[in-house]
Amino acid sequence: MGIVDPLEILRSTVVLVHLSGFAVLFGAWAVEVYNRRVQVTPLMNIGLAIAGVAGLVLAAPWGISYELNFVKIGVKLLVLLIIGAILGMGLSRQRKGAAMPPAAFWLVGILALVNAGIALIWR
Repeated sequence: MGIVDPLEILRSTVVLVHLSGFAVLFGAWAVEVYNRRVQVTPLMNIGLAIAGVAGLVLAAPWGISYELNFVKIGVKLLVLLIIGAILGMGLSRQRKGAAMPPAAFWLVGILALVNAGIALIWR
């Protein structure tokens, strides 16, 4: 059995935290879909923040043996920022007593899945 690189263990832990952030964001969105509520919840924002911070940490060069795909990282960051803007818009409208547009609400879930798909499919 070989020696395990501590940096790789740390990187894998950050990947787990990143995936957990996605799960919290998408799970909170799915709960609202299931309950037929078109609204932003604080848990969606928490999931977005966890996924975003962990994603930025993963974008750092970890002494890995391969090149980082900065175009992919940039696209994922852009999608994350768009999700954040939609969540912010929805939360602002909710605080004013107005409803979030259903198209914007559905876009949050779609973009979250797109971001996960980019991570898995784009090499």
